[in-house]
Amino acid sequence: MNMRMASIARYLILLTSAVLTFFGLGTILRIGGRPEMVVWYAFYALIMFVDGAILLFGFFQLKKQNKKIYWLTFIVLLFNVIMPIFDQIGMIDILFMLLNLASLLILYFSRKAFLPAQIEQ
Repeated sequence: MNMRMASIARYLILLTSAVLTFFGLGTILRIGGRPEMVVWYAFYALIMFVDGAILLFGFFQLKKQNKKIYWLTFIVLLFNVIMPIFDQIGMIDILFMLLNLASLLILYFSRKAFLPAQIEQ
């Protein structure tokens, strides 16, 4: 059961990475609509691409049971849950927060599959 949850966690992280890439591309496409917002849109898109790239990296590296990769992925997902609260919350924001929260919770509950085994002394 734990390995199945671990696979679900990884694929939810991959889905989150894809959603962020899609949002980043959508933000780039909006640049022409409001030329005065070019810098902000480019900055937002960059943040989304970096966020998605970190999660994609986590997707591929989580199997290696590296503590730093696990916690990096965990913190990025937590950041993705918390940050939309400080913006105008719409339906897309709520859905994105729920996706990240589901990924975060499943990642946490299947952490034994992703973290190296503890040696008791």
